[in-house]
Amino acid sequence: MAVIKVIEILAESDKGWEDATNEALKAASKSVKNIKTIYIQDFQAVVENDQIVRYRVNAKISFLVD
Repeated sequence: MAVIKVIEILAESDKGWEDATNEALKAASKSVKNIKTIYIQDFQAVVENDQIVRYRVNAKISFLVD
């Protein structure tokens, strides 16, 4: 029987939500192996002077436990 674990990562980027998602995956992959899926639960943007300056994601990353 396979066991899947889920962790939650908060990440941000000044380029966009896709880049923030990639940053979350890159950060998780430094210490987690066998990553299988990434699910974006929430999106958020930081606004300054009527412009989006940072994009944030709340990512749930699942991986296979050895």
